[in-house]
Amino acid sequence: MKNTLLVLLTLFCVFGCKTAATDPDRPIKAPKGYMNETFLKMAYGLGMLDLIDSKPPVPDDLEAIKNVTYKTVGDIDLQLDIYKKKGLEAPAPTMVFIHGGAWKKGKRQDYLPYMIDYAQKGYVTVTLSYRLSGVAKFPAAAQDVNCGIKWVKQHAADYDIDPERMVLIGGSAGGHLSLLLGYGGDETLFNQDCKELGTDSKVKAIVDFYGPVDITTPYAITTEQVLSFMGATYEEIPEMYKLASPSTFISPDDPPTLIFQGTIDSLVPVSQSDSLASWLDQAGVDHDYHRLKGWPHTMDAAKKVNEYAQFYIDAFLEKHL
Repeated sequence: MKNTLLVLLTLFCVFGCKTAATDPDRPIKAPKGYMNETFLKMAYGLGMLDLIDSKPPVPDDLEAIKNVTYKTVGDIDLQLDIYKKKGLEAPAPTMVFIHGGAWKKGKRQDYLPYMIDYAQKGYVTVTLSYRLSGVAKFPAAAQDVNCGIKWVKQHAADYDIDPERMVLIGGSAGGHLSLLLGYGGDETLFNQDCKELGTDSKVKAIVDFYGPVDITTPYAITTEQVLSFMGATYEEIPEMYKLASPSTFISPDDPPTLIFQGTIDSLVPVSQSDSLASWLDQAGVDHDYHRLKGWPHTMDAAKKVNEYAQFYIDAFLEKHL
């Protein structure tokens, strides 16, 4: 028994132990991951994996503007929250966060830790709700997010937002929607409503955490999450599946894209992000790809992955905004 525990602890330290603090001005290495999700769960159970605080308090130097309705569909008010430093003296770059949850769950408050961190760094941060698949099928969510981006641009002056320096950021389903609207926001299908807000939904950059890129793959078209999101099978509506895939809209004029993906993601295969990086390379789109060995879906809930990601988000946005 002692020998077994010794082996396990050795493996944890090989794949997942904490490392010493790194000089904040120098590139940092990807945090060591785990052999598989079972080892990760064991590390967490043994107190060897720290998670971020998912509900941090809002610091006194930040202003939180909550429950702002950006779109009404029937009796549904779609709302957004805004966080920013008090007393901003000039329009600030803005990050629009799109939550995940397999398009069927999740809420805009899920990104509160990032919202607070980046508001304290001087960004205006926005997080918005969209219709989930239990309420409306594709393209509803895409249309909602597109309206949200337009609304933020239209009301930029009211919230110290620089509409020319906007970033879309999301994870999982939110990563998918960020990519879809970042690349295909001018698609007619996504502009059927909110016409009073104009047509400009272009953004300066995209940050994608493990988002599906091509939902026409043999694996994707059989998953319950995709079927629920689309409302019909691939065989019934193949063209809609193509329109729901960010890969359909990749072109040389797309915004720079930052990608984070774990290699043991059991929900969104690493091949999705591998393909995205390849397609962006072929199209000549500026991008950075962080392929983290031994990390799963929602890996940035781990403190050391979150710190790593924020380091490279900061550098990426400093370069492209």
